[in-house]
Amino acid sequence: MNKHLQQLIDLSIVDKDIDAFEPQIELANAKYETALAKKESIDTDISNLSGEIKDEELRKAKNELHLAELSQKLEANSKKSGDVKTEREMKSLQLEEEIAKEQVTFANEEIQRLEKIIELKKEQVEASRESLIELASNLESVESEVNKKLAVIDKSRQEVFIKKEKLVATMNQKGLTFYQKIRRWAKNSTVVTVEEQACMGCHMIISDKIFADVIKAEDITTCPHCGRILFVKVNEE
Repeated sequence: MNKHLQQLIDLSIVDKDIDAFEPQIELANAKYETALAKKESIDTDISNLSGEIKDEELRKAKNELHLAELSQKLEANSKKSGDVKTEREMKSLQLEEEIAKEQVTFANEEIQRLEKIIELKKEQVEASRESLIELASNLESVESEVNKKLAVIDKSRQEVFIKKEKLVATMNQKGLTFYQKIRRWAKNSTVVTVEEQACMGCHMIISDKIFADVIKAEDITTCPHCGRILFVKVNEE
C-alpha cells in the first residue's frame, strides 16, 4: 500500500478517536449539569415563593388596615346613634353599619385565607431549602466524581493528541492539506472503505477502473461521486 495513503488512513483513525472523546466528556458532565440545573430550579422556586409571600403579606396588611378603619367607623356610628333625631337618619346609619359589618366579615375571612396561603408557601420554602441543603451536599460528590472521570478522559485524549502530532510530523504536507480540505465537510468519513465496489461514504458504485486503482493502492484514490479518500481493507484485498 502507498505510504502516504496508509498515513491518511492512520490519521483518520486517530481523528475518530479524538472526536470520540467529546461524547464521553458530555456524558461525564451530564450528571453534574442535571444536578446543577435542579439546584438552580429550586433556587428559582424559593425566590418566586418568597416574592409571593411578600405579596400575600402586603395584601394581608392592607386588609388589616381596612379592618381597623371599619372598626373605627363602627365605633363612630355607635356614638352617632345617640344624636339621631329622625327615622331617616336612623335607617341611613343602620345601613352604613350593616355594610361596614359585612366588610368586616369579608376582611376577616380574607385575612384568614391569606394567612393560610402564607403559611403554606412558607412550608414550601422550608421544604425547598431542606432539599437544597441535601442537593448541595450531593452536588459536591457528583462534581468530585465528574472531575475524576474528566481527568482520566483528558489523560487519554492527550495521549492520542501526541500520537497525532507524531504522525502529522512524518506526513507529506501536500497530502495532509488535501486530507484536511476533505475533512472540513466529510468529518470522520474523510477516509472510507470500498465494499462490494461501493464507496461507504456516499454508497455509490465506482467504476471497475477506479476500483482496480483502489485495490492496487499505489496512489491516493478518491470517490468520483463524493470526493472521499478510498481504500480496501487488507483482508478484502
